[in-house]
Amino acid sequence: MSQPKIGFFSEAITYRPRNIKTIRTWITDTIVNEGKTPLVINVIFCDDSFLLEMNIKYLNHDTLTDIITFDYNEGSAISGDIFISIERVRENAGIFSKSFAEELHRVIIHGVLHLCGYKDKSRKDQVVMRMKEETYLANLPHL
Repeated sequence: MSQPKIGFFSEAITYRPRNIKTIRTWITDTIVNEGKTPLVINVIFCDDSFLLEMNIKYLNHDTLTDIITFDYNEGSAISGDIFISIERVRENAGIFSKSFAEELHRVIIHGVLHLCGYKDKSRKDQVVMRMKEETYLANLPHL
């Protein structure tokens, strides 16, 4: 397997998570555990207005969201862009009584699971997605 390329970038804000090497390994291990091969994954941190603009332009949804995932997979080879609103993550952390880091990691793995083929539109799919999130969050070393 070639070395996966997992990059972290910012649009419209300046943000870079701590422990990037650990997060990269965690993402890679998650994808491999799902029976897939990680190739190129970009995690792009942005603000609400940037993500809202993308939500309207590409998904025709005029609502705030914490994450949008674009899947460029080819078979079991996983590639994609995961856009995350740091503003939404910060607000949701307060709503759900989680630390910012805990909520950020949940959102990151949520995007990775979307790239692995998991959906969250139906109630049944949401239950599976939450179960997978909790499983993989438990695998993340304390940062």
